[in-house]
Amino acid sequence: MGNICRSPTAEAVFRYAVSQAGLQDAIECDSAGTHDYHIGEPPDRRAQQAALGRGYDMSNLRGRQVGKKDFEQFDYVVGMDKHNLALLADQCPKSHVHKLWLFCDFHADYAGRVVPDPYYGGPQGFEQVLDMIEAVSDSLIARLRQTPRG
Repeated sequence: MGNICRSPTAEAVFRYAVSQAGLQDAIECDSAGTHDYHIGEPPDRRAQQAALGRGYDMSNLRGRQVGKKDFEQFDYVVGMDKHNLALLADQCPKSHVHKLWLFCDFHADYAGRVVPDPYYGGPQGFEQVLDMIEAVSDSLIARLRQTPRG
């Protein structure tokens, strides 16, 4: 929603997974929110703390809102939950709707589930988000390795 909890966490974790896979020259990723609540702000301090505890530094990330260029530039545009995916679908040009995905659908054990918003909860919510994002990121990397580029 505001690009300060789940999506920057996913960006940091996925960037790390891409780097570990040696794919940083082939895969670009970015995060954005569906709302304009936190444009220019760093990720939530609790999200940063939880991520840093696992070796992910996202202190350089800043909140931004999804824009038209995102649908043109990226091969995958993912939402962390069904509400945000619907908001993405509302603004997505028809020629790019095939790029819309629910983040968890990239992992067989999480398919159909949503990444819960930890904003109003305690530290365990941020840890749960990290667990899910790490698993899905690894699965997405495996999928991208199998996808022909072209």
